[in-house]
Amino acid sequence: MLVVDDQEVFRAAMRDVVLATPRMTVVGEAASGEAAVNAVEDLSPRMVIMDKRMPGIGGIEAASLILNRHPEIVVVLVSVEVPETHGLTASGAAAFLHKRQLSPRALLDVWRAYGA
Repeated sequence: MLVVDDQEVFRAAMRDVVLATPRMTVVGEAASGEAAVNAVEDLSPRMVIMDKRMPGIGGIEAASLILNRHPEIVVVLVSVEVPETHGLTASGAAAFLHKRQLSPRALLDVWRAYGA
């Protein structure tokens, strides 16, 4: 899993959730959408969990860029905001989770539905 958030505290929280999830591991972290796109090329993650809103390229645009080159990757967007359905659908992201919903069970559910 690649963990992407511009705020270190949220990135650390996402990393902790991933590490608490059975059979999941963190292969890398990024602090921006641009860095996430580059990290996918370098690290080849099977799943990316990424904040929807970040300076520069946000999660929706980064998800679209990633999935155009690697449609097999499962991208999960997270936010403290209510999702905009159109933007999420257009990005190709498999799922949206409110940051309060982020849990090992939620990650496993997304993986079973879209990645397994």
